[in-house]
Amino acid sequence: MAALRLWLRGGKSALSLRTRRQLHRTAAAAAQLTIRDALTQAMDEEIERDETVFLLGEEVAQYDGAYKVSRGLWKKWGDKRIVDTPITEMGFAGIAVGAAMAGLRPICEFMTFNFSMQAIDQVINSAAKTHYMSAGAVPVPIVFRGPNGSSAGVGAQHSQCFAAWYSHCPGLKVLSPWNAEDAKGLLKSAIRDDNPVVFLENELMYGVPFEVSQEVQSKDFLVPIGKAKVEKAGTNITLVAHSKSVGNCMDAAAALAKEGIDCEVINMRTIRPMDMETIEASVMKTNRLVTVEGGWPQFGVGAEICARIMEGPAFNYLDAPVVRVTGADLPMPYAKILEDNSIPQVKDIIFTVKKILHV
Repeated sequence: MAALRLWLRGGKSALSLRTRRQLHRTAAAAAQLTIRDALTQAMDEEIERDETVFLLGEEVAQYDGAYKVSRGLWKKWGDKRIVDTPITEMGFAGIAVGAAMAGLRPICEFMTFNFSMQAIDQVINSAAKTHYMSAGAVPVPIVFRGPNGSSAGVGAQHSQCFAAWYSHCPGLKVLSPWNAEDAKGLLKSAIRDDNPVVFLENELMYGVPFEVSQEVQSKDFLVPIGKAKVEKAGTNITLVAHSKSVGNCMDAAAALAKEGIDCEVINMRTIRPMDMETIEASVMKTNRLVTVEGGWPQFGVGAEICARIMEGPAFNYLDAPVVRVTGADLPMPYAKILEDNSIPQVKDIIFTVKKILHV
């Protein structure tokens, strides 16, 4: 009707012009957001929302962070909200824990979680246990964040995953984002949480862009702690992973789909508390399970999932044993070819899936 009215008013030329405009109209491109920018946005928004939130760590202020995650925050918020510290993890982690006990909400950045070992007494004995030991009188709302897991060519002392280390300890919540949606939504939830949260990022993922919706770009966007996400539905086998390994599972699933194998991929998001309901529901549907992680196999995240499947209702639905794909059980080699073979690759996931399915 609108086109007819236009034709009656302006004649054939006006209608032709309108038609041409419609033909050349294209949908708006999806927004792209890197992990780095998602984390920066989350901290910026929470610092603006709550005056008790502040960031401290090595080089987080004037240098914008070792990985530029805090880029622009010092210029915007100043010395009181973005605090450079000396190179002493035990010292500034202790300051952060004390600030949390006093009612503030610190974000404590470790340049890498390998350096958190210098401060592990503060994280475990001070942050994780105080709320319980004070009979609930002293909450410790703090976020410990920074890059975790293997990087590239940095040797054994800078290439370990701490997901299993910190998930072992009651009193901590442990989060491990994969994409930009996870990074922003989980970090905002972590900052607002009244418990100490260990937030494990991945150095190799900081510059990776992901498409995000308008909802994710909102200042009100949150991802709930303790809830996994089914990134891809499937019927033949379940792949469960966290952090960078989720992307490997998605790539493996895409390759296997070309051969008629339908994988379900679960992004854990939270390591502790672990969302076993989502994993069990998937296993009851697919009857097979593979866990994928970059950490060592012994007492790892996959080992915990295996144990809980054995102890829970999903065990009777299994048509094959649960299989773990993990990092190699050795200190990370420095040589690139050895390093590549010490980290789970897409080909390792594909091989494992085919072995379980006997194809």
